[in-house]
Amino acid sequence: MSTMPNQSGTQVSDATVLQVTQQAVRHYKGQRGNLLPILHAVQHALGYIPASAVPELAKALQLSRAEIHGVISFYAHFRDQPAGKVVLEICRAESCQAMGGEQLAQHAEQTLGCGFHATTADGRVTLEPVYCLGLCAQSPAIMVNGQPHARMTPSKLDRLLAAQGA
Repeated sequence: MSTMPNQSGTQVSDATVLQVTQQAVRHYKGQRGNLLPILHAVQHALGYIPASAVPELAKALQLSRAEIHGVISFYAHFRDQPAGKVVLEICRAESCQAMGGEQLAQHAEQTLGCGFHATTADGRVTLEPVYCLGLCAQSPAIMVNGQPHARMTPSKLDRLLAAQGA
């Protein structure tokens, strides 16, 4: 039986992937347009959508594997690999860009050694873009593991990441 890491770094077995996938399919069975809610449910349970879930979803929903993969790869929210322990989202919207967001993004990429939609080599931090956190009056803004932070600077970001163990 093969295993794969989830976002907490523990191993997820193929049996667990199958169970989670089948449970999500059952929950949304018969609903029109159920693919997106099913994908959200799988990702919520596992932290990402493993490749081994795709054939099961295709079979259950009578879609091709390519169709399932196309949806997963089209929407930036879905992951096909586990996220790091820390998920850093940097706002890329206009207000944040005007207030130093681009420099902040460049600093994060350089400091972490990875670009957007990627995870650091040690698996600790995943860097993601986000488009407006609703903190425009306090730009630039970021989120760390779902917690918003405003008026961010490179030095504040470094301290925040250090406090997260990243």
